[in-house]
Amino acid sequence: MRQKAHRHGRTVSPCAGCKLLRRKCVKDCVFAPYFPAKEPYKFAIVHKIFGASNVNKMLQELSENHRSDAVNSMVYEANARVQDPVYGCVGTISSLHKQLETLQTQLAFAHAELNHIRTLHRIDTKPQPYTASTITFPSNKDFYSDVDMAFVYEDGARDSLWSC
Repeated sequence: MRQKAHRHGRTVSPCAGCKLLRRKCVKDCVFAPYFPAKEPYKFAIVHKIFGASNVNKMLQELSENHRSDAVNSMVYEANARVQDPVYGCVGTISSLHKQLETLQTQLAFAHAELNHIRTLHRIDTKPQPYTASTITFPSNKDFYSDVDMAFVYEDGARDSLWSC
């Protein structure tokens, strides 16, 4: 149903709010800028959850530059309430927060594992430092005195190779 408007002599269709409420859409209708006739589902869901009079009151109390954001928030919350009648968008936020915590924990484990692998790789590929002071060779005297080289026969007899 179209109604005649006195604005420039053209026909104007009512906004989605006025159409759903079956009332005349006036020139300064608070719903018209935010609930166009092309998107009737937006007002229908907001009306179902919040009620038309409450939406009207909320929009009247806000300045015009905040109304668009408020309508978008109401539409989002109304859709969330249809999906989850108990928690609405708080349930969605809580679920996303839990997912974020899980992903942050997984990321921390991945970083720890990566650092561990990098540490192991550095140990495997890092050459051992060579210093001449760490290598000592025994003298012949020390070698012969510490080692007892002897043959032991089956009958228990011993035969030493050298005597010192």
